[in-house]
Amino acid sequence: MKQPLAYIHPEAKVAKNVVIEPFTTIDNNVEIGEGTWIGSNVTIMEGARIGKNCNIFPGAVIAAVPQDLKFNGEDTLAVIGDNTTIRECVTINRGTSDRQLTKIGNNCLIMAYCHVAHDCFVGDNCIFSNNSTLAGHITIGNYVILAGLVAVHQFSTIGDHAFIAGGSLVRKDVPPYVKAAREPLSYVGINSVGLRRRGFSSNKITEIQNIYRTLYQKKMNNSQATDIIEAEMIASPERDEILQFIRNSQRGIMKGYFQKS
Repeated sequence: MKQPLAYIHPEAKVAKNVVIEPFTTIDNNVEIGEGTWIGSNVTIMEGARIGKNCNIFPGAVIAAVPQDLKFNGEDTLAVIGDNTTIRECVTINRGTSDRQLTKIGNNCLIMAYCHVAHDCFVGDNCIFSNNSTLAGHITIGNYVILAGLVAVHQFSTIGDHAFIAGGSLVRKDVPPYVKAAREPLSYVGINSVGLRRRGFSSNKITEIQNIYRTLYQKKMNNSQATDIIEAEMIASPERDEILQFIRNSQRGIMKGYFQKS
């Protein structure tokens, strides 16, 4: 449904049952899937690819050019998956020549005033609370929750099912299944509440806890800890995912928290 007070470029590909409210601008080279609702005063710029049944609230700006001085007008994209909600005044920049796109998965909730910079890859079922900010070239897994006012350093990686406490500064990689808090950001346990909600068994949660006890509470370096985890703990998809994450980390993983005496 096209409102007469909205501008839609004649070359934009908009499904017939998309609702576009007044004062919204849809630029050229944009594709919007079926069942999506676009609120008033939204700006969707060149290179946006928006999936089915999304909700984009007033003031959002999707696919603006990167805030990167190296950007030279490359033909890049900002891709948003199906069933994702973008709340008020969220900004999502398109990619640069590095990854060619910025990507947000399916079933995500990006709350008001969040910013997702160029070349970020965000998985499915993520929740970013208000004012959380991703710098460029960040990779975030599935089912990741960022509480309010989280700031993530460029080129960082956050693993599946991680929970980052509000106001945190993420300077190192955050492994899967953990809770991260304090300053500097530290391991404070596994995300057991989130894992139970997603159907992880008590035995599986205990297995993950034991892996991270070895990594963070045995006072070994990461190489020693990963060798022991691999040698002494039964192989499982979760164990192997954690080991692969640690060994592939480019920025190094966050530290454990040791209470001063």
